Amino acid sequence: MAITVTPKPGASTGNSPKNIGIVIEGVEVITGLGDIARAFSVLLGLTYMLNLDYLRQLKYTFEVFQKLFLELDDSKLSNKVQSLKSKLQA
Repeated sequence: MAITVTPKPGASTGNSPKNIGIVIEGVEVITGLGDIARAFSVLLGLTYMLNLDYLRQLKYTFEVFQKLFLELDDSKLSNKVQSLKSKLQA
């Protein structure tokens, strides 16, 4: 599961337009997302919709976005995320 950023075909290096897409299990599933924020939102939505497991290294990052910021399934928080939520509300 990854967000890819590659130069658009025919573009020179530097600040050239980028093609931003999402790869899941080695298959590019969507491209042309425009920016990283949109790509992350779409990746989070795809993960939630397809009921995929989060990457182990990013488990808590995705959980914070899903459960704290988007308030999706926010009744079941891990201990680490519950601790962060308490600190943010203090």
